[in-house]
Amino acid sequence: MSLASDERAAICDELDRSGPDRRTLCEEWTTRDLLAHLLVRERQPWAAPGIFVPALAPITERAANTYTSLPWPEMISQLRSGPPAWSPFRIAKVDELGNGAEFFVHHEDVRRGEPGWEPRPADPKRDAQLWATLIGSARMLYRHSPVGVVVRRVSGEQHVVKTGPGVVTLVGEPGELVLHAFGRDAARVALTGDPADVAAFSAVQRGA
Repeated sequence: MSLASDERAAICDELDRSGPDRRTLCEEWTTRDLLAHLLVRERQPWAAPGIFVPALAPITERAANTYTSLPWPEMISQLRSGPPAWSPFRIAKVDELGNGAEFFVHHEDVRRGEPGWEPRPADPKRDAQLWATLIGSARMLYRHSPVGVVVRRVSGEQHVVKTGPGVVTLVGEPGELVLHAFGRDAARVALTGDPADVAAFSAVQRGA
């Protein structure tokens, strides 16, 4: 099993438990909105560019509305069943590269959308895959940082993301570091470095 397939099953179970109206970490999105987003990415990829390009947002919104009007169990069933034949995510490698971190982060968006959350227990396989994902994408996700960035696992393993004047080191478990890199503040990550460097780093946008 891959991170994408494991997290697909896990987020579907979480959505089943949470219901369609729970708050998430994604600004004003409820769980229904978040699930519609995932379905558009996977089932109507031609409409997905509006997620990133404001001028195309109405196309994405219309596509999302085709899902939000469905019964909640049917929406979950469509995500659980996997990508349809016409989706690029049908290709196993594309699914893993495109959906592994996506499903993990959005799973935590659901889990952490309300107070009282705790990180999931460590999982060596999941943590190894998340660490590899972080190393591959951190430079892009922290591209706006005006200072050098180092990510370090609690176990001590570390990776230099970028160099620059000064340096900030982020310490946490792989999943927490991934969430932070993707712009989530509900992540248990410690930032160390000169206070001015930490302040400059913390002031800029993170994520895709």
